[in-house]
Amino acid sequence: MEIGGAIVTETVENIPVADEPESSQLSLSTAAARNLATTTKSVPQMQGITSRWLLRVLPWVQVNGGTYRVNRRLSYAVGDGRVSFSTTGAEIRVIPAELTELAVLRGFDDAEVLTALAGRFEQREFAPGDVLVTTGAPVDELYVIAHGKVNKIGAGQYGDDTVLGVLADGDYFGDHEVVEPQGDWDYTIRAITAGTVLVLPRAAFQEHIDQSDALRSHVARFLAAPGKPQNTHGESAIELSSGHDGEPVLPGTFVDYELAPREYQLSVAQTVLRVHTRVADLYNQPMNQVEQQLRLTIEALRERQEHEMINNREFGLLHNADLKQRIHTRTGPPTPDDFDELLALVWKEPAIFLAHPQAIAAFGRECSRRGVYPDSVDIAGHKVPAWRGVPVLPCDKLPISKARTTSVMLMRTGEASQGVVGLHQTGLPDEYQPSLSVRFMGINEQAVMSYLVSAYYSAAVLVPDALAILDNAEIGH
Repeated sequence: MEIGGAIVTETVENIPVADEPESSQLSLSTAAARNLATTTKSVPQMQGITSRWLLRVLPWVQVNGGTYRVNRRLSYAVGDGRVSFSTTGAEIRVIPAELTELAVLRGFDDAEVLTALAGRFEQREFAPGDVLVTTGAPVDELYVIAHGKVNKIGAGQYGDDTVLGVLADGDYFGDHEVVEPQGDWDYTIRAITAGTVLVLPRAAFQEHIDQSDALRSHVARFLAAPGKPQNTHGESAIELSSGHDGEPVLPGTFVDYELAPREYQLSVAQTVLRVHTRVADLYNQPMNQVEQQLRLTIEALRERQEHEMINNREFGLLHNADLKQRIHTRTGPPTPDDFDELLALVWKEPAIFLAHPQAIAAFGRECSRRGVYPDSVDIAGHKVPAWRGVPVLPCDKLPISKARTTSVMLMRTGEASQGVVGLHQTGLPDEYQPSLSVRFMGINEQAVMSYLVSAYYSAAVLVPDALAILDNAEIGH
């Protein structure tokens, strides 16, 4: 600036100017860009899908007629079932009809006498370590265990005591001895846990025998009946001769069959899948809506199928194991000793253990406590734990009780091995998967399409020693 012929230089300071943004946007934001982008999507996920090991490893038998008959050699019933009870508060009573599970009352059907006998049982409590009966003492009572666990102890080969068996809920002892003229206990019963036992005095039993002609005749036939020739499995014997020379008369024989063999009907799990036509028409990219709905529905059906094959009261494996093939844990949690006991029951080609994941964890803790480390085996590319070379497979369909106990199963599989098999029928109309059909049922007035989804299945135990169960295994110990 020139003032009076002189040039004056000014310094401009503190002149306010418009503020610029601290970070100006130089490109399209990601939020806006997403409007032009196509997302990458997963197929619908479902938390309820499990490995379903039972369905994967069980051999499947084609059942063309919808019914599978298991023919066996004739076996004789020996009255080795378990007794059931009714509970009212702290009072426990024997269900009268359940007394026919006792060998001495097997086949006795006089309801009035059975009710009177059930009313004569006395309830007693026992604590761990209590001795209920002693070897050599006279038999004066019949015992039925309502709750708890006891050891049956006898003399071993070298004079020491040995555990002959473990008895628990529903088991009984003394039924043979209490009706013999001069019966003595040849074993000792010692309690492992606290529990309750129902006791029928010998005098009370004898009183009813004296009063009832039907009961007196039944017991007399029981004591006098000669044992039917049978093998160690209860099957009718096949007479043979061996180790002879010369020309002895050889025995004649035949193989007797069961007159009323067990038949298994294929069970079914079904549902109706509904999909609106507008959804199937307009929202079918990039994934087929009907296909995804059907996939998840089938997964749920297969989960229900495995649950039924284990828990169904008609054909489920838990309810169809022979009572001789059910054992109890020695202490509480599942231990290597208990798994060895299962292997002793299914010793002919054992195929798989099946246990709840929490039971497998409890078994692992017991192994770690003992310094034992189970091996692992490869099944279809998966490493799974194994005991004595037999894989231990997880299955969450095995129930856990309120007391945090569960069961462990060991089975032999396949028809050729006389084991456990799955039953199904392939070649169904509109079959989508083996023994699973999907039928289009039409479109209703609301423009909703319907599909009937059906799965047919069952399971069979061909011979009793193909399946063994470890009951009441504690997983919260």
